Amino acid sequence: MRQIVLDTETTGIEPKEGHRIIEIGCVEVVNRKLTGNHFHVYINPQREIEQEAIEVHGITNEFLVDKPKFADIAEDFLAFIKGAQLVIHNAPFDVGFMDHEFAMGPASTRVVTKDVCDVLDTLVLARQMHPGQKNNLDALCKRYGIDNSHRELHGALLDAEILADVYLMMTGGQTKLNLAGKQGDGSGNQSEQIRRVQRGANKLKIIHATADELKQHEARLDIVQNSGGQCLWRNN
Repeated sequence: MRQIVLDTETTGIEPKEGHRIIEIGCVEVVNRKLTGNHFHVYINPQREIEQEAIEVHGITNEFLVDKPKFADIAEDFLAFIKGAQLVIHNAPFDVGFMDHEFAMGPASTRVVTKDVCDVLDTLVLARQMHPGQKNNLDALCKRYGIDNSHRELHGALLDAEILADVYLMMTGGQTKLNLAGKQGDGSGNQSEQIRRVQRGANKLKIIHATADELKQHEARLDIVQNSGGQCLWRNN
């Protein structure tokens, strides 16, 4: 299975008010293994970023002036995620912005996300697994022992990388181990199997007691007697 762990940063919280995506971060997972492939881009939103949003992610209007517009990266982005299962924390937020951007993009990318990708919301999953507890990304990192001390501000690629670790821990870790000593090439396509130990078919050598050893054994049994004068081992 090919999964894309995804996160976005935006100019604000509501696409219906004209807010736009300014950063996309994606991490590829194939058969529950991180492949090393990722998609990451900053985007010029062609509008001002709200101050509250800047305080969350630290991305400024000045930084994005020379960055590509969404229409410039839409086809590459769609090609990277198409057909995969998207793993997103609080998916309605990110998917809502993606659908808004796709609708304004080139004709070739005017799609609805759910029509080209399956979507798994890790926030819904976390609430099912840990009802009544905090289930934001920081809380999940603490719960599963994942180091996120380098996360001072939100960042799409960093958050996607952290979420990938959280998701794999939440769902049982990596399901396959490569014990054959092969080095992965990051493609996720190498054959992985447990190497079995092949035991030899040689029979064990049987060594019989000698006549002298049997005599010594009987003498020993004469000594080991119970209160009735009988040896329990001879009765058996």
